[in-house]
This record gives sequence, structure tokens and C-alpha cells, in this order.
Amino acid sequence: MTDSDPDDPGSPDGPCPDPAPAVRRWSPPRPFGPHDLRRNLRVLRRGPYDPAYRVAGGAVWRATRTPLGPATLCVAPDAGAGEVVGEAWGPGAEWILDRLPALLGAGDDPSAFVPRHRLVAEAHRRHPGLRLVRTGLVLESLIPSILEQKVTTDEAYRAWRLLLRRHGEPAPGPPGRLPEHMYVMPGPRTWALIPSWEWHRAGVDDKRSSAILRAVARARRMEEAARMDPAAAVARLTAIPGIGPWTAAETLQRVSGAADAVTVGDLHLPGIVVYALTGERGGDDARMLELLAPYAGQRHRATRLILATGRTPPRRAPRFPRGDIARL
Repeated sequence: MTDSDPDDPGSPDGPCPDPAPAVRRWSPPRPFGPHDLRRNLRVLRRGPYDPAYRVAGGAVWRATRTPLGPATLCVAPDAGAGEVVGEAWGPGAEWILDRLPALLGAGDDPSAFVPRHRLVAEAHRRHPGLRLVRTGLVLESLIPSILEQKVTTDEAYRAWRLLLRRHGEPAPGPPGRLPEHMYVMPGPRTWALIPSWEWHRAGVDDKRSSAILRAVARARRMEEAARMDPAAAVARLTAIPGIGPWTAAETLQRVSGAADAVTVGDLHLPGIVVYALTGERGGDDARMLELLAPYAGQRHRATRLILATGRTPPRRAPRFPRGDIARL
């Protein structure tokens, strides 16, 4: 997770300047600064060149597949009015605008969070506009989370980018204004028809591609997890072979804003959390969960705040080597 936006050439303060077929204005609960919108939505971006996510001219653009079809959402703060302006195109435009407040954290309740460490308390004070987003769409978070299993983020981002550009469809939107090379992810049937050599070309091994194929074969059952309580949702997702607690947590954090969906089994997160809270190096999941125990019910929010401090252990070992099965 990073707070940099290398693809944002403009100011964060202006709303999208042109009229759109579908528009919604919404007043987020205070406090909500002009940069909170981008920071909160950034968890949905899969790398700086994600074909389904762009930041341009201060607006966040998302290409998504709703139950009513593809949609592109452009959302930006109107600092003068204290509102957020959402514009949408495509068959799913009204669906995505109806859920704009939920996407931006309207259903999140940060008042339930009580800091237990000085570092966390300071991060909570410095980031009062932090909200946990809720997309309500499972596959669009589940599939890239599966791609991120046991590989570097660069490898996973490359796979997501290549698969969307080759098998997705161009995002709906106004020519000349829509950022270039935006794509809506494939639908379940298209995912199911991707041949094995295309997965290989994208650097996706059989284990991950098979998990994705099993998930899209049960797409309706997967999407139902967005409306379940956290325990039932985890059970529904992990019933698919190849989807474990790590993938389920990463998915539900984005789909339903699950405040307690702490990620276990991550290569880096335990070391970061343990070092940030104690200064100890080499922290594992058990030690991380021990330290996060006082935040029961809010452990994901606690880790988000810890990551926002930027406090990480000094690097001693070389970076994890990048593999590329497409070259085999």
C-alpha cells in the first residue's frame, strides 16, 4: 500500500468538468478532506497501470462490471460545496451511482475504533477521513486477490493488466475525456473461456488459474458473499479449493468494508505490524494477532492505520526474486 499517485497529473480539488448521462452529488460525513477520496479508494487499484482504475485531473475513474452490465465511474471532490460528484456511463451507471455512498464509506463507523497504542492513536488523529470502502462486487476483488497469491505484487499486477487488456472490454465513457486504455474486467463466461496458454502468457500458474475458474463457475454464489455476515462470507469463499483465509480477507476488506478482516498469511504484513508497534523484527502471524487482539472487531482498520504511518522495518535481505512462468 502506498500513498503516492504516479498517474495523477492534476489537482485533487476540482470535480469532473463535463456533463455526463448519469450524475450524483453526495455530502460525505465530516471530517472528509480533498485527499481522503483518493486515499480511501486506492485499495481498489491493482498497481499504477491498472486498466480498471485511473487517477486523472484529480478525479478517480473506475471501470467495473455491475449486475446490470459494464460501467465507468468518475468521482471527484467538489471542495467548494463540500460534496463528492459522481458521474457514470454504461448499462451499470445507475447501479454504481446508487451505491456511491457505500463505495466511499458511508456504511463505515470509525467511531467504534479505540486506539490502544500511541502510534495508532497518532495515525488515527492524522487521518480522520479514513473510511473502509464497500464495492458490493465480489469477483472484481476476488480474482485479482487470487492472482496475488504467492507471487510478487509486480507479477500479480502484470497478470491482471494483461488479462484485462486482452479479454476485457473497453470501458464505456466519453471519448477524449475517458483516460486511455481503460477496460472492464471479463464476465464469468469470458473468464471461463480463456485458454490455458493465455494464462501462461500472463504468468499465471495452473493453481491460481484453476482457483479462478472454479470461482467464476460459481459466480452467483460468490457474489452472494457481499450480503453475508463476515463469518458466513469467509465460509462461502473458502469453500472453493484454492481460496484460503488470506484471499478471503483481502476480498472482503474491499467488498464489504469488513473492519475486522485482518490479513493472515501475508509475506510482509506481520513484520510491519510487529515492528511498528514494538520495534521487534521478524514478526509472524501469531505475534501480529497477539498485538492486534485489543482491536478485536476493528483489526483491519488498525492495520490500515499502522500502514499509513509508513513505519516499516529496515530492509536487510534482497527483494523477493521475480519469476516469469511465461518464459518457461
